[in-house]
Amino acid sequence: MAKRKPTLPIDFPILFLALALIAFGLIMVLSAGAVSGFNAKQNTYYYVFQQMKWTIVGVVFALVAIKVPYAFWRRFAGVGILISIGLLIAVIFTDAGLAAKGSARWINIMGVNIQPSEITKMALVLFYAHILDRYPIQHGKSWRTPLGILMPVSVLILGLVYKQPDLGTTMVLAMTSAVMLFLTELPTIWFLAAVPTCGIPLVYFIHDAGGYQWDRILAWLDPWKYATNLGYQITNAEIAFGSGGLFGVGLGRSMQKYGFLPENHTDMIFAIVGEELGLVGALFLLFLLISLYTRAYYVIRECPDRFGRLLGFGLISSLALQTTVNLAVVTGVIPVTGITLPLISYGGSSLIITLIQIGLILNISRYRHIPSSKTGKNLPNVSV
Repeated sequence: MAKRKPTLPIDFPILFLALALIAFGLIMVLSAGAVSGFNAKQNTYYYVFQQMKWTIVGVVFALVAIKVPYAFWRRFAGVGILISIGLLIAVIFTDAGLAAKGSARWINIMGVNIQPSEITKMALVLFYAHILDRYPIQHGKSWRTPLGILMPVSVLILGLVYKQPDLGTTMVLAMTSAVMLFLTELPTIWFLAAVPTCGIPLVYFIHDAGGYQWDRILAWLDPWKYATNLGYQITNAEIAFGSGGLFGVGLGRSMQKYGFLPENHTDMIFAIVGEELGLVGALFLLFLLISLYTRAYYVIRECPDRFGRLLGFGLISSLALQTTVNLAVVTGVIPVTGITLPLISYGGSSLIITLIQIGLILNISRYRHIPSSKTGKNLPNVSV
């Protein structure tokens, strides 16, 4: 791709929405994490201070992503995916992996706990964008080379993430990959065939593995039957939403955070939003998230090159899909999977990677086509 200077400043609606969500998240981590922070560290502000620290780190990385042209990063697509695979292997098969609550998802590097699956979300999008731009699928043809590269890598990564086990991130990675392939001219029949081809073996492996994942499915099917054990998290999330009603019990006044709702400041923080701020507050948060994603889609669509559009659509799809999975879990639509709500949940790796993704999206927004009202010309009809 030819070198190009940005034509416009960053998209301020995206920036404003991202900052609003960061502020919303910090407020909710302060509220939801107060009891857990006191119990764990004798400090009610522990988790919000940690989240603020990670926010600063994430903003610094985001500023770098905004400044450096997005095309620069494609040269690291191969290295990034190899590093991700290496970290995932280290988490599962070496003593470097740190386990918590039945899952080995973290690795300690120089005193810092890192979640490799979060890095993998961004690395896989970058890799897909690079390969699909270098080997474009046109008119349903020329698919053998890109799929011959992408499919083995995807299967390996999905297998490693599922092995942790981390079904939620596995779902997000698989769906993000499917979205990026859908943006190309790959025949629709491939996607129709992929559902039973991938779905049936996945159900078999979950059932055959037993224990951790299968218990979660049983709890999801009848949570109140297992309300004292397997369904404890789901039923208490329902209680939180029911207690909140229309306007909530008030910020900081949640009862579920007093040891009743596990992961109340991380994966289940949306339930605390519903309890403290009610249906109105929950819908307001959804409005901010949907506005961010739809605005980003609109802006990325105007990127003048295939790689930028693929990268942008992949990044925002990853965030939107992660949001969808988290909300589906908290509201009981799907089994508990253990995945954070972007920009809202407590968690360093997730927050930093999310801010980098937003930084890249803002960088892409600087290269969008100048509106016709400013140039006197119509926008060209571009497609991925």
